[in-house]
Amino acid sequence: MIVEAQSIADVLVIKPIVHQDNRGYFLESFRQDLFKQYDLDLTFAQDNEAFSEKNVLRGLHYQLKHPQGKLIRCIQGEILDVAVDIRRGSDTFGKYVSYRLSSDKKEMMFVPEGFAHGYSVLSDTAIIQYKCTDYYHPEDEHGIKWNDTSLAIDWHILDAIISEKDTSLPLLDEVNPDYLPKIGD
Repeated sequence: MIVEAQSIADVLVIKPIVHQDNRGYFLESFRQDLFKQYDLDLTFAQDNEAFSEKNVLRGLHYQLKHPQGKLIRCIQGEILDVAVDIRRGSDTFGKYVSYRLSSDKKEMMFVPEGFAHGYSVLSDTAIIQYKCTDYYHPEDEHGIKWNDTSLAIDWHILDAIISEKDTSLPLLDEVNPDYLPKIGD
């Protein structure tokens, strides 16, 4: 596995070594010992899978009391995965990392706790799998509006298909600071 820090150092792209032959392929999608080399002693509590069609946009979501680190991979199709640093006191607060994940490349992105996460579907359909460091708690779900102009995220899609819930999320500067994670939490 090759692990690459992104423009925000805590966000990582993981490029697995793919062993391929006439029978198919094999790869290791997670190795705890390799993550520890990057000071990430992770324990995953929940695995999720989502199916979406072209132009679907999900996000930007986060949990405050039960923050989730996420290891995201696209096992069918292609998505643009986005992580926004919303940690109060962070030098990169309000900045984001975006990365194309696809079933062809088999790369993954690690989004640490304290970040809002979302993705847009670039292919006709996509299946996304992601491991989470804590359980989903619906009562603790928060979010930032996907098209917040202060973030200026280029989602690489036209005519985004968005849930009613995600459409009604606040802009980052409308969120009470007490409802944002803080560096060191």
